[in-house]
Amino acid sequence: MGRLIQIRNGMTLENDINQHVFRNEYQKSVINLIYTFNWMNERLNRYFEPFEVTQQQFNILRILRGAGHPISTLQIRQRMLDKMSDSSRIVGRLIKKGLVKKAVCLEDRRLVDVELTEKGNKLLQQIDALNEEFDAVFKSLNQEEAKKLNDLLDKIRTCV
Repeated sequence: MGRLIQIRNGMTLENDINQHVFRNEYQKSVINLIYTFNWMNERLNRYFEPFEVTQQQFNILRILRGAGHPISTLQIRQRMLDKMSDSSRIVGRLIKKGLVKKAVCLEDRRLVDVELTEKGNKLLQQIDALNEEFDAVFKSLNQEEAKKLNDLLDKIRTCV
């Protein structure tokens, strides 16, 4: 069966989902990715809950801060982690919260630019203060293992 994958507190995928037989290691890997995605997703939701933002909203705020200048919703969508999200709808919710603002694009009047407000920037600074707490999710990995994990995940996305 190969080496068991450690998930948390010494538990294994097999024990966490109560399935001890897999068709092969490929099937187990897919199930492990789905299970781990859902586990991480739930952790992220709890992490952002006190800030009253969703993961997608945080992603847009992060993109705007990284851009350093107003960008269009199309540019935001191209940079988003969740490509299925409706960036315009999410931006609308961030505007209602006062975290971003919109303006007509100076280069192309047909486009709308979005930029981070001072309130949005302050929120990101509060979230940044907890980066170490979030990084603790990966405390069982050293830097080399984290790099290998990133390389493997990148490789998986190039296979399809």
